[in-house]
Amino acid sequence: MATGGRLPQTSVWLSEKKPRQASGATGALDLDRIVEATIRLLDAEGLAKFSMRRLAAELKVTAMSVYWYVDTKDHLLELALDAVSGGMRLPDASDESADWREQLRQLATEYRDSLVAHPWVTQLVARYLNLGPSALALSNAALLVMRRSGIPEEKRNGALAALFQFVYGYAAIESVYHEKCRAAGMSQDEYFASVVEVFSRQLQGPDAYDEVARAVDQQDGVSVEEMRRRDFSVAMETVIAGIEALRDRAPEPAEQDRPGRKAE
Repeated sequence: MATGGRLPQTSVWLSEKKPRQASGATGALDLDRIVEATIRLLDAEGLAKFSMRRLAAELKVTAMSVYWYVDTKDHLLELALDAVSGGMRLPDASDESADWREQLRQLATEYRDSLVAHPWVTQLVARYLNLGPSALALSNAALLVMRRSGIPEEKRNGALAALFQFVYGYAAIESVYHEKCRAAGMSQDEYFASVVEVFSRQLQGPDAYDEVARAVDQQDGVSVEEMRRRDFSVAMETVIAGIEALRDRAPEPAEQDRPGRKAE
């Protein structure tokens, strides 16, 4: 339990000791280069294989050299997480003439593409407080877009949660699929075809799953990437339509106006 009104130092963004930007030495090592190498290794090898020793070897320095810039491995992973958020293209939320629905589509698509490009991010989002400047810029832009949607202020956070939690869950499943393909040494389409081949035989057994079989047949000739993007687009439009419906719903009556309530 925190004492004296101070938060526990569980995050690099809450720590009073900030990461160093440069050592002042003549070497080429700096925090930006360390974070870039971290992202590169995580993309190539995954979170399970990442270590400060492995990173130091990639940078051709000692592990202690890396620790001069960041206190812990967790702090470095938080910096990498925020750097990925910084690579997203944000809409101009100040443009009053822009369609808020289209800007929500851009935010959702950018978020999904970012998570799929960096599969380890879905694990870190669930682990850390994502309070870096890039993450805050994303949240600020999303809230500004939602303000123009006409959704009551007290419902904006919930509406955005529906959109971004959907994207997170969708991309997390994609990330797991990518890892299975990599472990099997197959492309996405090759892995899907091998699964369908075995699965189709099971669907022909005594337990008939006609609708499942029909859904599988509809994917014939469609690449996994195309199937994912098509389904994501439909799901995203469903969420945005739900946000519109929430906006247009008649306001709930005040407590004192509800039927059956006795007058004071």
